[in-house]
Amino acid sequence: MSDLSKIFSDAGKSLTAEQENLFLTYRDYLKEYNEKVNLTAITDDRDIAVKHFLDSVLGEKFLPKNASVVDVGSGAGFPAVPLKIVRPDLKFTLMDSLNKRVVFLQSLIEKLDLSDITAVHARAEEGAKTYREKFDAAVARAVAPLPTLLEYVLPLVRVGGLFVAYKGNAEEELAQSEHALRVLGGKLLRKEEFSLCGDKRTVLVFEKTSKTPERYPRLQNKPRISPL
Repeated sequence: MSDLSKIFSDAGKSLTAEQENLFLTYRDYLKEYNEKVNLTAITDDRDIAVKHFLDSVLGEKFLPKNASVVDVGSGAGFPAVPLKIVRPDLKFTLMDSLNKRVVFLQSLIEKLDLSDITAVHARAEEGAKTYREKFDAAVARAVAPLPTLLEYVLPLVRVGGLFVAYKGNAEEELAQSEHALRVLGGKLLRKEEFSLCGDKRTVLVFEKTSKTPERYPRLQNKPRISPL
């Protein structure tokens, strides 16, 4: 058993040989590409396996079968690409505002020979025009504080769909998000806490309960400057 497989196994998740190979190829390509384009500060093999790969798949069980999923602020592909590796039934759109990251994502998808997964260059505010309430689910990891993040993401999710947010200690951000949830049409369904190498991780699952008013997300970076 490889170190990667053992890390997953110790966390109660088993990998097929094909999945393990995809993760190893991903890891090596990320490290190689990272030398010319800064994608991540995490470059140790074990840290990549735990803090990027394993962390990304924590939310897998909350995503419905065959769902269309948008990853907002996908960066170097987290959490979407690890989720795709363990859940090939999911159909992903990876959205990022920096073109250099989108170029990496497109080349990564090609290298891993993944299907039903595309990367698009767009800010969430722009994406909401093209993809408004189109997705069954959304995911986001390490993008913005929760009140801001909800304004970016919920407009992309259909009524009845889900938003799975990856956070550290989420208590304070949850308390700050009550108004945003009321305004944007969402509610917290569940909160699940994990420990990864001593770090507290929280997966928050929100349901889209009603249509988001057309004025959201606001433009000109207002969700960050003046959160709901």
